[in-house]
Amino acid sequence: MIVLYVLILLALFYGVLMGIYWYGWNHLKEYDPDLQHVHEDVYVSVIIPARNEAEHIQSCLHAICRQHYPPDKMEILVMDDDSTDDTAQRVQEIKDPRIRILHVNDYISHESRQRAPKKKAIELGVAHARGELIITTDADCVAEPDWIKTIVSFYRQYHAVCMAGPVIYANEKSFFDIFQSLDFMTMQGITAATDHLRIGTMCNGANLAYSRKAFNEVDGFTGIDGLASGDDMLLMYKLYCAYPDRVFYVKSRKAIVKTSPVKGLKAFWHQRVRWASKAGKFDDKRLTWVLAGVYCWNLTFCLLFFAGFFHTRWWLWALGLLVYKTVVELCFLIPVAAFFQKKHLLWYFFPGQFLHIPYIVSTGLWSLWSQYQWKDRKLK
Repeated sequence: MIVLYVLILLALFYGVLMGIYWYGWNHLKEYDPDLQHVHEDVYVSVIIPARNEAEHIQSCLHAICRQHYPPDKMEILVMDDDSTDDTAQRVQEIKDPRIRILHVNDYISHESRQRAPKKKAIELGVAHARGELIITTDADCVAEPDWIKTIVSFYRQYHAVCMAGPVIYANEKSFFDIFQSLDFMTMQGITAATDHLRIGTMCNGANLAYSRKAFNEVDGFTGIDGLASGDDMLLMYKLYCAYPDRVFYVKSRKAIVKTSPVKGLKAFWHQRVRWASKAGKFDDKRLTWVLAGVYCWNLTFCLLFFAGFFHTRWWLWALGLLVYKTVVELCFLIPVAAFFQKKHLLWYFFPGQFLHIPYIVSTGLWSLWSQYQWKDRKLK
């Protein structure tokens, strides 16, 4: 009987949580400014940390160079983090005076950046930036043409100090790609709802903007540089603590940044372990408790599956709860998918549950004590 009560409580918790996210997403108005009348007087520094990104860096840079923003009001800083491929050469092939490449190992010793190389690269970029507004993205991302203009418009209109922008996967070619896209899109919806309702701080470093002045006022990554990941969410929380009413999510199609799903299970595993490794490091314990509850909810399905070998009724419970989980998640995800124009992928949502639950449980557990691999480095 106690087990049944626990199952019901977890189901209620999850249903209420998804209801809160649904409300947050739908209550957040889409930002669609008249870009013809945007004051283009803000100098913007786009910082791109890059390690072994020869395959993607030119597509990323071409998209930024084609931005509908005055060339004399922006610069692009590529932070080459000790790449062992042709990343630097590919950058130098693009003859654009706005692009500067900084080799991180020319400024920071290997020992100093060993624990948090990406944070050190971004920190170096901010130190050399001339812009009032810093925008970070990843080297494997492609931005919409009005990306910078939209963020600048939002920055001016709301006097923001930190803005999370939408990121989405594109070029899905297989079921595994679609699974990743759906999972990532769900996280984007949760990010927007969480930031809007101010029940936590979430973002993705592939599309993050902040005031250079505010970054320096909170001492950048000082105090959060003991963890390799977290250059986005841990920083956002520092800025939120200093400016609680000036941290936002920019819900605008014009501000979308696109990237591709990772290739292969191994790369996916290491990526998600890297993301999960931040969970216990949040100073914002609201997120920690929510993540713990969601983890217990997913763990329940694994326990019910194994319990079913001893009594088949637990398999019926697992199936019933799985249908319930799918329904409440779809209620939230349908409007999110409509915004990102990916409703056609929802047909794959239920089959994806059989991958989603095991990966949540396994990566969450693995991240507690094990290393992961990122850009040919072993980190923790």
